[in-house]
Amino acid sequence: MKFAAENYGVSCVGVTISKEQAQVGAQRCQHLPVEFRLQDYRILDEKFDRIASVGMFEHVGPRNYRTYMKVAHRCLDEEGVFLLHTIGKNHKHSAPDPWIDKYIFPNGQLPTIGQIADASTGLFVTEDLHNFGADYDRTLMAWHANFEAAWPRFRAEMGHRFYRMWRYYLLSCAGAFRARDIQLWQFVLSKNGLSGGYRRPEAG
Repeated sequence: MKFAAENYGVSCVGVTISKEQAQVGAQRCQHLPVEFRLQDYRILDEKFDRIASVGMFEHVGPRNYRTYMKVAHRCLDEEGVFLLHTIGKNHKHSAPDPWIDKYIFPNGQLPTIGQIADASTGLFVTEDLHNFGADYDRTLMAWHANFEAAWPRFRAEMGHRFYRMWRYYLLSCAGAFRARDIQLWQFVLSKNGLSGGYRRPEAG
């Protein structure tokens, strides 16, 4: 990232309402042209040629989906690209898992494709949509393997309850993706349609 930033003039702005996240991000990126702002995303009012939203849309809530898209539209350059990466569900009226809602992601809500489409209607052209849901099963299993390998270093500090909680979370989510009950979507959006269309980069 440092090489790319120095040679291509890349600079980044990250927005969060978590003090801890902003502090960790600033520490890890202290030698890079990356700025972390502790603020509500809804007050952003400046232009960016690229916007990436990864793992945030699940925490916005249905009442704010349209507002979220309007902010992204307001802040995206006319020729810019907006990447929206979000976990989603198959059925609009299904309720969040009670255990995950209580212990992991309070007040989280997974969107459906229809809700995302409704929120972006009239604001964006969908250039590309890809579903990584089946792959996310493998990602979660890799996280679980790393968690198990690292656990001896944290056992005394964190305790058995923490271990059971995070083991259950990782494995139950892997099972949900494996069963295709939930999905992982990546939308590529533009304001006016990209000339010639969008070409997905080939895997290296």
